[in-house]
Amino acid sequence: MISKIKIHLADDHQVLIDGLTNLLQTVSNFEVVGNSLDGTTVYEEVVQNNADILILDISMPKKDGIETLKEFHEKKTPCKVIILSSYDDLKIIKEVMKLGAKGYLTKKCAGENIIEAIDAVYQGQEYFCDDVREKIFNSFTQNNPKLPANQYNENQLLSPREIEIITLIALEYSGKEISEQLFISTNTVETHRKNIMKKLHTKNTIGLVKYALKNNLINP
Repeated sequence: MISKIKIHLADDHQVLIDGLTNLLQTVSNFEVVGNSLDGTTVYEEVVQNNADILILDISMPKKDGIETLKEFHEKKTPCKVIILSSYDDLKIIKEVMKLGAKGYLTKKCAGENIIEAIDAVYQGQEYFCDDVREKIFNSFTQNNPKLPANQYNENQLLSPREIEIITLIALEYSGKEISEQLFISTNTVETHRKNIMKKLHTKNTIGLVKYALKNNLINP
């Protein structure tokens, strides 16, 4: 029997919770185990239901999503959090990622991406919808004149996240600097680096730099 992914939904709009519940119930290995309309009960309910994934809104009454996320972060709760919010402000995105959120989607793209996001995060990956990913990427292209903006979507061999990683490697960012820039752990950076090298059939960083130059990921 396939183990189901247990999901808790936290949002102050019942209609959104109902809509997401109906959508997620169409996936055979998903199980919505609970929901919250304000932030005060989220932590207790997630722990009680042993949820694997929490879909969390930022704007919540009584206790907002950021304060709720801080509680999960401080208590090192194993449940993985995906932010689902109307906000796409870069400052908020950076803050929640530093607090351990594994994904961020805006509500306008949730319908087409939420299932993919849950699968990815459950498997230990990070997930950002296209709008959020582009906002993060553009936040450092503005400070790196060697980096052409909006190039990462043009390559099909590597994923958008892998394009970001290889670009920063080619710009001589260290693993720690990459982790801080993209709000991921150094272990995740190293995993991505190994996967990229395997895909490109290269044995060292020089090969990655050559690939980045050849595919216009950075300017010489």
